[in-house]
Amino acid sequence: MQTDGRLVRSRDWIKGIWDSSVAATAAQGHLSGSLSLAVNLVRLARPKDWIKNVFILMPLPFALAAGGRFHLVPFLCALTGFALMASAVYTMNDLWDAAADRLHPKKCLRPVAAGLVSPEVAAVQAVVLAATGIAILALSGCVGAVVIAIVYALVNVAYSLGAKHIALLDVFLLSSGFVLRVLLGCAIVDAPPSGWLLLCTSSVALFLGFAKRRADLLADLDPSHRPSLRGYTREFLSQAVTICATVTILAYALYCIEGKVLLAQRQMASMPFVAYGILNYLRLIHLDNEGGSPVEVAFSSRASQISAAGWTVATLWSIGLW
Repeated sequence: MQTDGRLVRSRDWIKGIWDSSVAATAAQGHLSGSLSLAVNLVRLARPKDWIKNVFILMPLPFALAAGGRFHLVPFLCALTGFALMASAVYTMNDLWDAAADRLHPKKCLRPVAAGLVSPEVAAVQAVVLAATGIAILALSGCVGAVVIAIVYALVNVAYSLGAKHIALLDVFLLSSGFVLRVLLGCAIVDAPPSGWLLLCTSSVALFLGFAKRRADLLADLDPSHRPSLRGYTREFLSQAVTICATVTILAYALYCIEGKVLLAQRQMASMPFVAYGILNYLRLIHLDNEGGSPVEVAFSSRASQISAAGWTVATLWSIGLW
């Protein structure tokens, strides 16, 4: 009888250890699943693409030199709010384009297309990010910033709902995102954008947009993924890229000559960096068939990074901020 009792106790002890192990494994699996979901939600928000918001900073030196007002906290609120709004737009685009993205060699790895994030969760994230972004933008006290963010969202809604299938219109809508960022930068410091600034921004934005479509065309994407590609040829896109690059360089050169905020004998200091940056990007487009993602080029091209840093230093010197 004592032996039977010991056997029962041993069995209960082993069963307790087994149950604890199973519970620990289940808890670990749940934690791992939650962590994986969190990582994929961050990927869905594309924080890497926030590098595009450098366009918000581009007009600041010129605007400040022209008498604009800069306050750090409102500026940070506007910058953060727009970043969250952009992430809401990226999430929405990935949600609506999931079926088409599965046909793309790289975009098929995006969280929604790969089935790592459910459409319902993605929709909730888009709403939360958009609402939070608008609220933070409102804290900046700049009504113009809120309006620009809403316009940015509406343009992207139109793009996702079908405008992206129309050749030329798709590139113009993509390019408008960069122009709106520049307008946001001007609104934050309460300085009207100059015609030269808008011309330079528009031309470089179109340059990036046409380069992206050229890369899509050369990648032999399925037309069902990008129907607008049926309206393009390689020759047309190469010419469009070259035209926009030329206009960008000439427009910036004329701005340097005519710009009233640039100091005498210093006005052309930033020009070489702009010319080098555009021509280097053009070289990458034709030599390595890059240009499909300006974000990837920004992070991978050391020459582009040095050119951007040189432009920043030269611009600050040319307007007398140091």
